[in-house]
Amino acid sequence: MTTSCESCSMPIESGRYCAYCVDADGNLQDFDTRFASMVSWQERRHPGEPREKIEADTLAYMATMPAWRDHPRLVDHR
Repeated sequence: MTTSCESCSMPIESGRYCAYCVDADGNLQDFDTRFASMVSWQERRHPGEPREKIEADTLAYMATMPAWRDHPRLVDHR
């Protein structure tokens, strides 16, 4: 059964987080690391889009994810 990563929503086979969202020990990466990676990924997908928009969209998206919805940086994005 396929489920979704609680940090980014990538399809995964088991566990709570995908391989992209965890560190070498299998723990969820810290918020700033994950945010930077997600922004970078969106910049590659949408070249030319303003970084401010990408960052705002990424914060809004992360606010919907179980791993991040209660994070202090996301209070205004719910």
